[in-house]
Amino acid sequence: MALNIVLHQPEIPQNTGNIGRTCAATGTRLHLIEPLGFQLNEKALRRAGMDYWQDIDVTTYVNYEEFLEKNAGAVVYYATTKGRQLYSDVSYEQDCFLMFGKESGGIPEEILKDHPKQCVRIPMLEQTRSLNLSNAAAIVLYEALRQNQFPNMRMEGQLHRLCWEE
Repeated sequence: MALNIVLHQPEIPQNTGNIGRTCAATGTRLHLIEPLGFQLNEKALRRAGMDYWQDIDVTTYVNYEEFLEKNAGAVVYYATTKGRQLYSDVSYEQDCFLMFGKESGGIPEEILKDHPKQCVRIPMLEQTRSLNLSNAAAIVLYEALRQNQFPNMRMEGQLHRLCWEE
């Protein structure tokens, strides 16, 4: 089982690096749909992802059509402020794809119109335009992981014991 994060045309390397680090910590695959607003070898990307970048399962696609072609039959949820349902009201499949759009404009309207039932939103105050991309990705990803009982993730053990030891 592996969940998937999809970034549609991300623009800011630090956000992608942070999301990459979250993917490394959770065993999540990262999919990047071009064009990207940065080079994958940029220092800012590596710095944000720190020393985890080499451990991330990253796939890039020339465009959204190639993503769909190479992942035929995939269940994709589209995170958008225009979503009809809350991200927490969805039952996430163990191998679904969680898509997030570019920082300046989100996922293109034409994609969202084709998938209204798979559009999800994170609640926030009305005057707020959107959350930071890496924060939004972590929120939705961890809900999907929680629903699937945090597969292969450390839940108890050494860190838990240290927290309570005197």
